Amino acid sequence: MFSTRKVFVMCFFGIIMAPVVHALVHKFEVRRTSHTRLCTRKTLLTVNGQFPGPTIYARRGEVVVVDVINRSHQNITIHWHGVKMRRYPWTDGVNYVTQCPISPGKRFRQQIVLSNEEGTLFWHAHSDWSRATVYGAIVILPPKTHTYPFPKPHAQVPILLGEWWNADVQQVFEKSIAEGVAADFSDAFLMNDTFKLSVEPGKTYLIRMINAMMNFIMYFKIKDHNVTVVGMDGAYTKPLNSDHIAIAPGQTMDFLLEANQPPSRYYMAARVWASPYWHTYIPTTGIVEYVGNYTPPSSPVLPSFPGFQGWAESTHFSKRLRSLANDNYPIKLPMNITHNLFFTLTINVGPCFSNSCKNDGRLLASINNISMLYPETQTILEAYYKGIGGVFTPDFPAKPSTIFDFTQGYKPENEGHTQFKTAVYMLDYNSEVEIVLQGTNFGQSESIIPYIYMDTTSTLSELDSGTSTQPPIRHAIISLTRR
Repeated sequence: MFSTRKVFVMCFFGIIMAPVVHALVHKFEVRRTSHTRLCTRKTLLTVNGQFPGPTIYARRGEVVVVDVINRSHQNITIHWHGVKMRRYPWTDGVNYVTQCPISPGKRFRQQIVLSNEEGTLFWHAHSDWSRATVYGAIVILPPKTHTYPFPKPHAQVPILLGEWWNADVQQVFEKSIAEGVAADFSDAFLMNDTFKLSVEPGKTYLIRMINAMMNFIMYFKIKDHNVTVVGMDGAYTKPLNSDHIAIAPGQTMDFLLEANQPPSRYYMAARVWASPYWHTYIPTTGIVEYVGNYTPPSSPVLPSFPGFQGWAESTHFSKRLRSLANDNYPIKLPMNITHNLFFTLTINVGPCFSNSCKNDGRLLASINNISMLYPETQTILEAYYKGIGGVFTPDFPAKPSTIFDFTQGYKPENEGHTQFKTAVYMLDYNSEVEIVLQGTNFGQSESIIPYIYMDTTSTLSELDSGTSTQPPIRHAIISLTRR
């Protein structure tokens, strides 16, 4: 049996211990309901019949209870994205890692154990591609004895960026698995539904933005308006004034919008940061509508965006973000590193298990040449906690087996194929860890999504010649190095 002073790392970091006292209770009923976009009506998986799903409101340090009732025909888990779940990972919602999926017709009570998170996070399904339609906001307010670290806004509004497929999302996912290729692109981007924000001149509004898309980094701008970023990924940042934001999938951004322009209708828009050359997306739009009497523009005028793959603009925005890092919201930087992990992230080509693959093999994502193999009997967490053997191996490599130039588009001849393993990397509790994430440029480089996603809360800084004592907390890392 492994020592109880160990924790394991794979796609997350978990600490096992106790839950809580009082809690707010919500009911999430997962079922298929009909919705219309792009003049196409279809049924899709939703929570409580809403698309996007309901917003959960709580205060810092509270516990929220969610009764999940699965009335669909497929397994489901719900994950609380960005919540640390300290000492209570059992209902974190990562299928086959922290909990088993909820079977059709079953119900399961999940707890959201909040600690020092404050700001905007979100929840989503964590089983196959269900998260394309099953998602919603988590708004974490300050404790009743505290206020915001910025002037109180007149109102606050969640905006969720999502995607729409005219086809059935589950069938899109199953087709990509069968053919061994990337999934078909969505037919449109979404901004809530048809979104309009009414504003009063001189008032300030807190926008809580969530990028719930499957793959795309997005630019967001409002015509003739700047915004002030004040938070990101459930933590406050130093105020940053900007005419646009860049937001990665799985990321949240809190920003203040001051209604300080002549009363009119102004168009807000979100556009993909890097549109593949074979597929062009139309920006998703909404309206900022001032209250009052005026003549609105006869036709919409969209804000201007940087060019596709606008490296300079995105890098400039990202590098200016800083943690608030004051007495009320301190950050603790790890200074005594005991584990140095070097992870290469790659799209490989592996063997096809049937004759259905379009090419010679199927696309596989890997870290250090290992692709995740889900356990079949119980979760990794349960196996670890109960000392059950044969479920996972504690041998996930700290670095690649061979070090070479990962950006040149070739592998050394002795570099093996991707392995399928249920492997974890073991850490002593309270270890301080440095992780270097290295993108690669071989295999199917054109399919590599230009961001790196870690489902954990870590304090990250740029790996360059300088250092930062106030790096922002991030849940998604936008990798903007030009290849």
